[in-house]
Amino acid sequence: MGPRTAESASKNEKATTIGSCVGPAKPRLRSSSDGNIYTRRAGGRISSSSLTLSNPKSVLRRPVSTEELTTPGGPYIKKTFTIVGDAVGWGFVVRGRQPCYIQAVEPFGPAAAAGMKVRQFVVSVNGLNVLDLDYRTVSHLILTGPRTVVMEVMEETDHLRAEKTQLTQESN
Repeated sequence: MGPRTAESASKNEKATTIGSCVGPAKPRLRSSSDGNIYTRRAGGRISSSSLTLSNPKSVLRRPVSTEELTTPGGPYIKKTFTIVGDAVGWGFVVRGRQPCYIQAVEPFGPAAAAGMKVRQFVVSVNGLNVLDLDYRTVSHLILTGPRTVVMEVMEETDHLRAEKTQLTQESN
């Protein structure tokens, strides 16, 4: 074996370079199947805040019923997202049942790029109403469906949330 040159790095140097969080070759985070841990994903950036995305507890502020979500004139608005999955997924985690909600969104993933946020409630997946399904069934629909997923979600309106907060503070 001949001497190493600057063009041919040793195995240890290559491993250090690949595992580094500095430079353009930083891996993106990828959510695991249980939604509680994030693992490295090729192609994106990692910030120090990205490493604290583990959250096994529900992100919901309070329980929400299917009826509350579907009441006309209620505090929720419907949004539609078209998310094109990449080589490792769509970049979000679904949890809950009747209704399911978005537990986590990968910061640099396809779902974040489409505008999806945590605490949105899943109404439909590719035109199929999923309000009465649990997260495992909804996840299965997404994973076994086409690479492009069209999702309708319900999101609490900001101005109504602010009004509720103000009323709560005034009554205390």
